Amino acid sequence: MRAVLTWRDKAEHCINDIAFKPDGTQLILAAGNRLLVYDTSDGTLLQPLKGHKDTVYCVAYAKDGKRFASGSADKSIIIWTSKLEGILKYTHNDSIQCVSYNPVTHQLASCSSSDFGLWSPEQKSISKHKSSSKIICCSWTNDGQYLALGMFNGIISIRNKNGEEKVKIERPGGSLSPVWSICWNPSREEHNDILAVADWGQKLSFYQLSGKQIGKDRVLNFDPCCISYFTKGEYILLGGSDKQVSLFTKDGVRLGTVGEQNSWVWTCRVKPDSNYVVVGCQDGTISFYQLIFSTVHGLYKDRYAYRDSMTDVIVQHLITEQKVRMKCKELVKKIAIYRNRLAIQLPEKILIYELYSEDSSDMHYRVKERIVKKFECNLLVVCANHIILCQEKRLQCLSFSGVKEREWQMESLIRYIKVIGGPPGREGLLVGLKNGQILKIFVDNLFAIILLKQATAVRCLDMSASRKKLAVVDENDTCLVYDIDTKELLFQEPNANSVAWNTQCEDMLCFSGGGYLNIKASTFPVHRQKLQGFVVGYNGSKIFCLHVFSISAVEVPQAFIRVRDLRYLELISSIEERKKRGETNKDLFLADVFSYQGKFHEAAKLYKRSGHENLALEMYTDLRMFEYVKDFLGSGDPKEIKMLITKQADWARNIKEPKAAVEMYISAGEHVKAIEICGHHGWVDMLIDIARKLDKAEREPLLLCATYLKKLDSPDYAAETYLKMGDLKSLVQLHVETQRWDEAFALGEKHPEFKDDIYVPYAQWLAENDRFEEAQQAFHKAGRQREAVQVLEQLTDNAVAESRFNDAAYYYWMLSMQCLDIAQDPAQKDVMLGKFHHFQRLAELYHAYHAIHRHTEDPFSVHGPETLFNISRFLLHSLPKDTPSGISKVKILFTLAKQSKALGAYRLARHAYDKLRGLYIPARFQKSIELGTLTIRAKPFHDSEELVPLCYRCSTNNPLLNNLGNVCINCRQPFVFSASSYDVLHLVEFCLEEGITDEEAISLIDLEAPRPKREDRQRETINNSSQILQLVETKDSMGDEDPFTAKLSFEQGGSEFVPVMVSRLVLRSMSRRDVIIKRWPPPLRWQYFRSLLPDASITMCPSCFQMFHSEDYELLVLQHGCCPYCRRRKDDPGP
Repeated sequence: MRAVLTWRDKAEHCINDIAFKPDGTQLILAAGNRLLVYDTSDGTLLQPLKGHKDTVYCVAYAKDGKRFASGSADKSIIIWTSKLEGILKYTHNDSIQCVSYNPVTHQLASCSSSDFGLWSPEQKSISKHKSSSKIICCSWTNDGQYLALGMFNGIISIRNKNGEEKVKIERPGGSLSPVWSICWNPSREEHNDILAVADWGQKLSFYQLSGKQIGKDRVLNFDPCCISYFTKGEYILLGGSDKQVSLFTKDGVRLGTVGEQNSWVWTCRVKPDSNYVVVGCQDGTISFYQLIFSTVHGLYKDRYAYRDSMTDVIVQHLITEQKVRMKCKELVKKIAIYRNRLAIQLPEKILIYELYSEDSSDMHYRVKERIVKKFECNLLVVCANHIILCQEKRLQCLSFSGVKEREWQMESLIRYIKVIGGPPGREGLLVGLKNGQILKIFVDNLFAIILLKQATAVRCLDMSASRKKLAVVDENDTCLVYDIDTKELLFQEPNANSVAWNTQCEDMLCFSGGGYLNIKASTFPVHRQKLQGFVVGYNGSKIFCLHVFSISAVEVPQAFIRVRDLRYLELISSIEERKKRGETNKDLFLADVFSYQGKFHEAAKLYKRSGHENLALEMYTDLRMFEYVKDFLGSGDPKEIKMLITKQADWARNIKEPKAAVEMYISAGEHVKAIEICGHHGWVDMLIDIARKLDKAEREPLLLCATYLKKLDSPDYAAETYLKMGDLKSLVQLHVETQRWDEAFALGEKHPEFKDDIYVPYAQWLAENDRFEEAQQAFHKAGRQREAVQVLEQLTDNAVAESRFNDAAYYYWMLSMQCLDIAQDPAQKDVMLGKFHHFQRLAELYHAYHAIHRHTEDPFSVHGPETLFNISRFLLHSLPKDTPSGISKVKILFTLAKQSKALGAYRLARHAYDKLRGLYIPARFQKSIELGTLTIRAKPFHDSEELVPLCYRCSTNNPLLNNLGNVCINCRQPFVFSASSYDVLHLVEFCLEEGITDEEAISLIDLEAPRPKREDRQRETINNSSQILQLVETKDSMGDEDPFTAKLSFEQGGSEFVPVMVSRLVLRSMSRRDVIIKRWPPPLRWQYFRSLLPDASITMCPSCFQMFHSEDYELLVLQHGCCPYCRRRKDDPGP
């Protein structure tokens, strides 16, 4: 691809936008506060248009060419006629950023910083719609049904013609990646509408109309300012801060540079239905280029390889017309083909392909080797075991592993190179130089052989099949033929641009030039016929000619000089061969001659007389003389009549009378062929009729019917056919593919064996449509635990990345419960229990941190000072060494410092500010923290005693910052916190003595029997793994003291935590309303808590087992309609 500058001009102001008149004759530029109208043919400025009072930002031409529109910073839109007259003006509340005409209805979309409007000539008023962000760019789909808006906050909004939002696409960078330019692919061949998006996150992306992304983001490494498709959608132009315009494929593969500029490229457009490109720059430069796409190809005998769409290679078999495409996904620079080898040069590597088999018609290639290295070469040649690179005067021979084996230095520039065959590893090369020298080189020999030297430069070369003659086309367009041995010039012909010897006939060659194809055989005069293009090969009776980008085969019979009737020659030759093989039936020979001469009835009689009635039938049917066939058969064999009807149907199909062919095929019992025709033409009614008439045992035609009905968007009829066949699996697959989930679920209920086939695709569909929580449940229902966990993990990561910490806590809780569910499998129990506890801790941390994040980010706090104080302390005590992602210690300490100061905990506040000095402080907190650090020095160095937390087990006052974490410093009893206010609840956890089951404990507590007057004494036992505190029953009377509370206060002896163990007697003494039980599912044990202040009510969520003050819980459930932690609805049943 080369870009040739056609013309260039310079305006006084930045070129903000460009629009072509649809016929391509004029160019409208937005520069300063004027529009400039140019003649595209020579760059003449036809007229400047004045109408706006401020900078013109955008311009767009209607598809019908009758009017164009401009938008300006003066908040106005002006509609102009094609005669350059302003006819209408309307305004918005802000400066106009972009305008776009609907390609079908010519409705105009005008977009400003705060809204967008839709106007058409038929309506009197402009319908305006508010926008949540500044609109930078817009583009209509080909059918004019939808308008895409690119916004400054990184969102793409797709609206219908009425302005209603149908799809919303959020780019990953958000407001850091403004969507600067968008454009729909104008190709009519694409099955889906494809939107190209260029944003200032330096990414190029593609989306379907549904909002689904196609492939991955392409990194640009510059800020894109404009994106534009070629008219047929095959290429994309992109310009921006890199001061150049780049050419990309429609899939986003960069092909090269169109034109380098001196400043940012703000706009670039393609002239309609052409390869001309215009570029507008920040410094006012307007450049007009022509893009020239060169042909990259290679030919060997009847195989032709050529580049397609710049990144694909197509290999075409010129005899069988078979084609195979290789998608390289990179710019194809060179192609070489030889025997079973194909070499493709890409920017950073060379791929070597080979055929799967030695079959001459095989078209299946596979990669043999990859040479991952960048090469610069003018010509590329491939041999059996080597590739040859040509760089000006130098030839290099490389092995397929990329090792240079040999190098030849020529006297002059190499103009032509060709492989002329030879044993593998020893092939010969024919090389022509600019100084007229012609050489033969063998790849295994360092020395070149000079064949001859002529006075003029070589343009094209070829050697005859016997290697005795050499044909040369020189720079004067003369074809010269030499005898290689004697160096004698045998003859020469003028007006030649290329030449080729026949690979099968020594004395035949052809050359092209001046619009003619010339064929020379031995010493006969040259035969000439009209031909456009170049001769590239001559194999047997076929001459291969290249014209522009396509190759064609010209048929040339070998005996064409003497006899013009080739078919008559073939018939005579055939009869001679048959006589040699011993055939003597003269009637049969004469019948063949009569049939050739058109005497068909005489031929039929002779065929019948010689006992070959089948040949007569074949002749009549080939000639479509079906009436004569019927007369010839009479009331013959039904099989032959059926065959006749089938052939007649084939003929009707070939002459494009498909309905008649369908009826004939059905009458002949050829249902499959009838169904194929109906399916190809989209005749749903006929397909249904055939399917209903077929017997259910005829599975092949029924299955074909169902397949076509499904393709033709008739799922109900396809379902009817599958039911008739009893093919329930295909029916399930149909419902899934057409997303008829209700029918699929109903079928799954009746046939549980299809559960996986339904719920797994359903979950994947939900996930693709951003309904992740439902997708997780569907995976879980299908028994796909791994996928269910993966969805939850992805949701969690997203929530943390987007700072939705309450969602992250919820998802981590769900993950923990999922792991607990899987832990019921003994093989996974230990691993899953570890994950359960880890995810539970993370859920608690993120749930608490959500309040801190909102307090530091939002202008108004929903939590009181004491709650924030408690949360900050809870987090600092709970955070592991590696702080979880998204949680900021700076925000926690800053919140703690502020609330401590407000509540009178000055010592703690000073400690928090001192800790902050050792951390990296964001700029927005810097001033507040520095001021707080100074002012806290004026406060007394002590904390308010009212804030000191109390252990309800041993009644010990604990420090506000506890080195041990959220446990008592004396008895090591873990604190139980409220999940809303995060103050310490008056609960003490206790454990059951060995031998007491959960069911027995519940029954003992529910008895609520009067407590016997016995003394419970503390007994401490130590075993290898734990230290246990037991309440031992004694016979000494102790009055009415509660057996549980009597032994809670004690001095802790060691550093290990000793749990409270209770006996059956203690359990019987407890009241049910004082005991809270976390009833975990297996394999976990239940947890028991005793309330020490029964009058202060505590509520536990039956789903997540989080504790709350009852009043707080009721208020939160009223506010949110669910538990704030696990989101269990208030009307949902318990677990």
